[in-house]
Amino acid sequence: MGSGLSASLLPQQVRAGRALVDWSQGALAASAGVSLSTVKDFEAGRREPLAANLDSIRAALEAAGVDFIAENGGGPGVRLRKGTA
Repeated sequence: MGSGLSASLLPQQVRAGRALVDWSQGALAASAGVSLSTVKDFEAGRREPLAANLDSIRAALEAAGVDFIAENGGGPGVRLRKGTA
């Protein structure tokens, strides 16, 4: 089961977050300290990573300027933090 931070993290949010900061899957994996296969498999929906790995992925993207938007009636999403670009 995911932790409170990563419980609502979706593969689509990770892909979109990477696109916002122009990161490859490898760049995200390196920044998050997880394996490339962890990122690839999660984004492809093949497996759910350990909660600690999801938290690391989320933290790396947030440090790069990505804000994760929770489900609020319009669906979960991401956006680039103001002043990041």
